[in-house]
Amino acid sequence: MQPQKIILASQSQARIQLLKQAGLMFEILPAGADEVELKRKHSKQSAPDLAQLLATEKALSISRDQPSEYILGADQTLSCNGKIFNKPNSMAEASEQLQYLCGKTHQLHSAIAIVKNHTIVFEHVETAKLSMRSFSMAFLESYLETVGLEILNSVGCYHYEDRGIQLFDHVEGEFSTILGLPLLPLLAFFRQEGIIAT
Repeated sequence: MQPQKIILASQSQARIQLLKQAGLMFEILPAGADEVELKRKHSKQSAPDLAQLLATEKALSISRDQPSEYILGADQTLSCNGKIFNKPNSMAEASEQLQYLCGKTHQLHSAIAIVKNHTIVFEHVETAKLSMRSFSMAFLESYLETVGLEILNSVGCYHYEDRGIQLFDHVEGEFSTILGLPLLPLLAFFRQEGIIAT
């Protein structure tokens, strides 16, 4: 089945892996949306709304050149105690952020948007709650040394599907939501559209 093309407007390895494991066929075409500028322009938005806006803008940016395809945009924001976090620019910032999140519960807001023919045909945002355990500075330093610069690609400074799981003692939320791509509502939409088998 699935004769209709799906284009993922992201180069996130976690999202790519989730779609592959779900059995979807898709192409990858990273979006050219300026996330920094969009976040600056919409700084008053709530964390879930900001995630949705970014996901939608990514899909729209690809749809301009691929109007007849289903374009899937995705984004994720992290909030804790009313503060919205961005991806760290350095290992020092990653350490500082993890020290702030240590012993607290934060929220990951994962949004998806599908655009076809320059029209938004589906939007959805889901939130997972993650409680980070209290850990020692020795653990934190060892963790950052082990994971290396790759961690700068993660808004939470962790890869939950990998060593990052050691940072937590409790989570509430679907695994794919934590990884930045709520799969269950996405698959439901694709079934509704006849893109995958019902």
